[in-house]
Amino acid sequence: MTDAALPAGLEVDELDPETRPQDDLFRHANGKWISRTPIPDDKPRYGTFYMLAEAAELAVREIIEEAPDAAPGTEARKFGDLYASFMDEERIEALGADPLEPLLAEVDGIQTLDDLLPLIGRLERGGVSGFYGAYVDNDPGNPERYIVHLSQGGLGLPDEAYYREEKHAETRAAYAAFLERILSLAGLDDTAERAARILSLETALASHHWDTVASRDAQKTYNLRTWREVTNSAPGVDLDGWLAGMGVPPGSFDEVVLAQPSFTEGLAQLITAERLDEWGDWLRWQIVHSFAPYLSRAITLENFAFYGTTLSGTPEIRARWKRGVSFVEGAMGEAVGRVYVERHFPPSAKEGMDALVARLIEAYRDSIQTLEWMTPETRERALQKLDRFTPKIGYPVRWRDYSALEVDPENLLANVRATAEFEFRRELGKIGTPLDRDEWFMTPQTVNAYYNPGFNEIVFPAAILQHPFYEEGRDAAANYGSIGAVIGHEIGHGFDDQGSRYDGDGRLTDWWTDADRAAFEERTTALVAQYDALVPQGLPAGEHVNGALTIGENIGDLGGLGIAWKAYVASLEGAEPPVIDGLTGAERFFLGWAESWREKRREAEQLRLMAIDPHSPPEFRCNQIVRNLDVFYDTFGVTSDDALWLDPGERVTIW
Repeated sequence: MTDAALPAGLEVDELDPETRPQDDLFRHANGKWISRTPIPDDKPRYGTFYMLAEAAELAVREIIEEAPDAAPGTEARKFGDLYASFMDEERIEALGADPLEPLLAEVDGIQTLDDLLPLIGRLERGGVSGFYGAYVDNDPGNPERYIVHLSQGGLGLPDEAYYREEKHAETRAAYAAFLERILSLAGLDDTAERAARILSLETALASHHWDTVASRDAQKTYNLRTWREVTNSAPGVDLDGWLAGMGVPPGSFDEVVLAQPSFTEGLAQLITAERLDEWGDWLRWQIVHSFAPYLSRAITLENFAFYGTTLSGTPEIRARWKRGVSFVEGAMGEAVGRVYVERHFPPSAKEGMDALVARLIEAYRDSIQTLEWMTPETRERALQKLDRFTPKIGYPVRWRDYSALEVDPENLLANVRATAEFEFRRELGKIGTPLDRDEWFMTPQTVNAYYNPGFNEIVFPAAILQHPFYEEGRDAAANYGSIGAVIGHEIGHGFDDQGSRYDGDGRLTDWWTDADRAAFEERTTALVAQYDALVPQGLPAGEHVNGALTIGENIGDLGGLGIAWKAYVASLEGAEPPVIDGLTGAERFFLGWAESWREKRREAEQLRLMAIDPHSPPEFRCNQIVRNLDVFYDTFGVTSDDALWLDPGERVTIW
């Protein structure tokens, strides 16, 4: 039967009759769009997420540009003044690289190693990158307390592999040339020699970095250390001086989580008097690198030419207003988000999402209860974890307080440093306080979603809750195939290869029997092998997906779509879904899934992401997942003659 009154919510005119869904579901749903749509010159990739982000960006721009009329001292006036300072191009051009001079002069004053570490710490407090990435999160071993996490850092290229693999040799050469040019624009001399020293030091640092696969391992990277144990692992290095330079609150570093302990040991080998000149040039580069987007047009464009064009293939820098919006969102995103929610997120959307999330959780519960490979002991613990999931929809219940942030509408670099210090104080101020489980780690206007294993929560910001992911009043199949699969994906992260190592309270602990873990890993190993064999269209055969790097996201996709289908079927309560636009409910479900992954990428961006991104390319997030679902074969009549056929014995089902 046909129900013309009920909108399918799909772009059926976009379906490509030249590509069969049995051979390529991704291009069947998106091929026409891919063929006719250029990637905007200011973007490395373009698609569904980017189109929604553009709409959110325009909405936020309107909010920000109204803010200069707000009363002094209000949050709106503060983010309006931040934006005004960024948009004052005339003043920024007149200053050139002058705002860097006091900071570079401090580096010039370094005489010994005793001067180096405290200065790195002081500069980090104001937004300059250092040799560690430092952040505050709850303790995986004791999730009710906050603790500082330290991870390897110090590199200007995307990943340690860029410093050692032959295929990145041209990028390394381009990086050295770029360093020389941008240091010259910053007013430094002898830039060829400085660039060579920086690259030499970063190459040495990279040799002590863990690779991307090891660095996503929750167990390997949970290394609880007292601060004295950290300093003992770096003999001769004044890490206490580094802390003193940062001015951290007393006791905040008494214990830390050291993600890659061998990096600290390697760092100690490099902080020597013989390398003091290298460290000085490296620190000068960190200053320039951290503040380049906020300086003169020449410096900004030079910085973009490497990080935007060379690394990602993007030919044109984003319009200044867009960069200004991003700056404000990075500094006061929740203040802007509060207004965004008032204007663009109706209460009915939250109610609809609450119902969808409840159905997806119930579908996971039903699935876990019937898993043939899981024993009752582990099943009970999995269900306990599921019962403790916390969904967050749309926006925080309590907004962030920006009253301590001081803003100067006429001094951009001062504002950049002030917002960095404000965040530094806010983060370290958590140490010793009760865990705030209401905190959000994305703004409401972000087009994305996340699972946080330490909080055991799934979070869906307001901006993703719109077409094509979610639309009130449209056919349920499209909603379940798109936002339903996103919900299922995020729940699935709680049971992926890393999330499954945390219990329902967010504690990193082994709650599995050995037999169940072995059965789980047998399935994940098969999924790794599937993705290892995939090469994105248009790339040479050697550029295959890294199945081990992407396994967590692939598990999330596989479980998310499979469970979303079960939730959709349950929502029908035994009724036969209508045929709409000539499509069955199952067809609409899978086409909703495929439309969600509509995207095209520049080749350089594709290669960059395949090296560092734990997500598979969109075509495989769409196609490879459906190859593992029997219902896809039933829906489209897929046979062994079709490109998306996968032998039944090779199909992977986990949750």
